[in-house]
Amino acid sequence: MSQPFTVSMQVRDYELDMQGIVNNSVYQNYLEHARHEYLKSIGLDFADFARRGINLVVFRAELDYKASLTSGDTFTISVRMVRESRLKFAFLQDIVRSSDNKAIMSAKIIGTALAANGRPEIPPELDLLLD
Repeated sequence: MSQPFTVSMQVRDYELDMQGIVNNSVYQNYLEHARHEYLKSIGLDFADFARRGINLVVFRAELDYKASLTSGDTFTISVRMVRESRLKFAFLQDIVRSSDNKAIMSAKIIGTALAANGRPEIPPELDLLLD
């Protein structure tokens, strides 16, 4: 996929901490939502994988916080998926505030797929997308 997938969101008041900015843990929720939407957009259903005994799991998250979002901010999250190794893939994600195109976060989320036996195994339909 040459162009990254993007999804738009808006900050909700309950996501703020005492300083009036989005709590650092909330960004991981934003990133996960965008990854799930991305997978749906390419015809892969996270829940369907789980029903089939294939669990897509994150085992490393590298998050670079650059600026903060506040109440009511709208923002976009871009997602690109790349092969990290034979049994690993990475989601490269960026969060950008819509009002001024300010970079808020860059993230690299590394995952794999675990088969029903608990061993890493990339399912064929996902493997095809990573080549």
